[in-house]
Amino acid sequence: MKRAKKRARPAVAGGQDSGKLLAQQVGAALKQHGMMLVTAESCTGGGVAQAVTMISGSSDWFDRGFVTYSNGAKEEMLGVSPDTLEAHGAVSEQTVREMADGALQYSRAQVAVSVSGVAGPTGGSPEKPVGMVWFAWATNDTVRTACHQLSGDRDAVRAKSVQIALQGVVNILNNSTKIV
Repeated sequence: MKRAKKRARPAVAGGQDSGKLLAQQVGAALKQHGMMLVTAESCTGGGVAQAVTMISGSSDWFDRGFVTYSNGAKEEMLGVSPDTLEAHGAVSEQTVREMADGALQYSRAQVAVSVSGVAGPTGGSPEKPVGMVWFAWATNDTVRTACHQLSGDRDAVRAKSVQIALQGVVNILNNSTKIV
């Protein structure tokens, strides 16, 4: 019986190799600044934390990750105000700001990234369609936010969100004026 040959899969732009490279860049930038990272994730379900912990030695620059998928978890673990969630919803600039602030408050990190969005295929609305993802990057001195409308299926939206989150960490540490 012949064995089927394994075909090498071509590198996909923005794929796993890209995420690993970005995570390595995040680690190098954090080490250079003597800082640690904390993540506060909703729609990515811990994907940002997973990407950075794939890097050997990441315990030197990654403190912890909060996966706060429900609104209750955002309130209990990160101190997001119920009023914010009621007025603006989980997928909003105000919520990701509070998630990032809470992550810094409840960790030993000096840099936070937070992510909340609608990965789909359900859950979208005319005001917050599938693929809408809000991000915040915070230090003790600054908070930057961005909203992206991403295309693709659930896996694609989540994967691209992880890349955007990591690139934003690199940018905030390098004092870039452009977030992503």
